[in-house]
Amino acid sequence: MKKHIYLAGGCFWGTEKYLSLIAGVTATSVGYANGRTANPSYEDVSSQVPGHAETVRVEYDDEILSLEELLALFFEAIDPTALNEQGHDRGIQYRTGVYYTDDADQWIVEESIAYLRKKFDPLGKPVRVEAKRLENFYPAEAYHQTYLDKNPGGYCHINRDLFQRAAAYTPRSREAPRRSAAETEAALKKLSPLEYEVTQHGATEAPFSGEYDDFFEEGLYVDIVSGEALFSSKDKYHAGCGWPAFAKPVQENRIVEKPDNSLGRERTEVRSRGAGSHLGHVFNDGPAERGGLRYCINSASLRFIPVERLAAEGYGEYLKLFRDGDAHHRCRGS
Repeated sequence: MKKHIYLAGGCFWGTEKYLSLIAGVTATSVGYANGRTANPSYEDVSSQVPGHAETVRVEYDDEILSLEELLALFFEAIDPTALNEQGHDRGIQYRTGVYYTDDADQWIVEESIAYLRKKFDPLGKPVRVEAKRLENFYPAEAYHQTYLDKNPGGYCHINRDLFQRAAAYTPRSREAPRRSAAETEAALKKLSPLEYEVTQHGATEAPFSGEYDDFFEEGLYVDIVSGEALFSSKDKYHAGCGWPAFAKPVQENRIVEKPDNSLGRERTEVRSRGAGSHLGHVFNDGPAERGGLRYCINSASLRFIPVERLAAEGYGEYLKLFRDGDAHHRCRGS
């Protein structure tokens, strides 16, 4: 489904170029938004009197690229703590903002900016990104449209390395495999001896020794071999068992369950569906209020990706998991 959003990120030349490179973005145009006068010229806006912001109208296909992903990538290209400036540019026309027209987008925009505040407020850096309904938007003069395509050496406040990252970013559906067979083989060669023994031979790391046992940062846990998303910090809790405990996987079809009688008693082994990596076991002694399950998982079978890195590493579709509520669940299990 085709949708659109308006993003103000400083000089619109570089912002448009950056956004246009992202897969799922179908069209971009630049203009002047949320000012007090109609049909302003570039000179009018530069005087700061009418109060417009240099803004990019972004059309995107939300079946390919979610708004959460798009905003996360946008925030990587700007300084969200800068007031009325980006790069070397100063003035209210260079303020940052996200302007929506669809009521359904409002909460996504507000929650995305709220997450930025959680990141920067502890550093004493207030977030300056506006989140407002679009009041008006007037297209800029023709020579401003796709300016950097026509003038490759032109001024740009965005680090051009980010252009390469934007072009390389590939939105992925939840069902898509994370790595090819060749990439998986290469990943196996990089595993530590413990990681290899756990994932490939069903070994178990010593209790209370794993990296993620007493670890509760916000983010996603993926298969260390295939990169397949497995668990969210939203579903992690402190069970006191010596291994990371989760109430559920991000999707049930990511996990394969197998009977395991190797210790002379019946247990249920869990493996990743994509790579067949041994992860651990699932038990029925978890907290009842969270479904009653305890996915007891080896840290050595997992790789953790913090929320702020999800979009950059191709997991932007999972950002919506962290837009509501407290991700740090520390309820007690058995």
